[in-house]
Amino acid sequence: MSLENDPNDDHNLFRALMKGVRPVKQNLADTGKPRKVENINHLTRRQAATSESNALTDLGISDGQVKPVNPGENLTFHVPDLPLRTFQELKKGLLSWQEGLDLHGFTIENSRAALSEFIRDGHRSASRCLLVVHGKSYNREGEVPSIKSHVNVWLRQMPEVLAFCSALPKDGGTGALYILLRTRKAVTFK
Repeated sequence: MSLENDPNDDHNLFRALMKGVRPVKQNLADTGKPRKVENINHLTRRQAATSESNALTDLGISDGQVKPVNPGENLTFHVPDLPLRTFQELKKGLLSWQEGLDLHGFTIENSRAALSEFIRDGHRSASRCLLVVHGKSYNREGEVPSIKSHVNVWLRQMPEVLAFCSALPKDGGTGALYILLRTRKAVTFK
């Protein structure tokens, strides 16, 4: 028996199944519904998208590779050249914080803008230690705390931040952070 006459051959089986099928003359699907024409100025839309990305770039922080953290996880970070004694004082709550920011109820984008402005304002006003309350998301069962996860990434990207760690229970525990800022260097003119 030759392969052309073998009914079990895949090619012959395919040809038999496709007998009578006609090729489609167009490649657009007809759903039977009239196409919805959007009345949006595409130039305006493009400008809005461009300005939004520029605004986020101006903040100097991105959402790239946000690793989820657990609600009860202690967060810590410090630049390599920070004296260990200073970091230990921050962790023990011995450095009093001058200003605080509560991010409860904020969206991710609003949190990013508020945190960036808060850190920059604190740095400009020569604050040494700040408190940020990000929460733990305990009200959403099974969810990771998204604001906490993002704040953990964003603070590491900010040049004004020397260190941060989870706060003591009296200041919010693992739902808040102490943030140590760089001191502004005095500019001297000769």
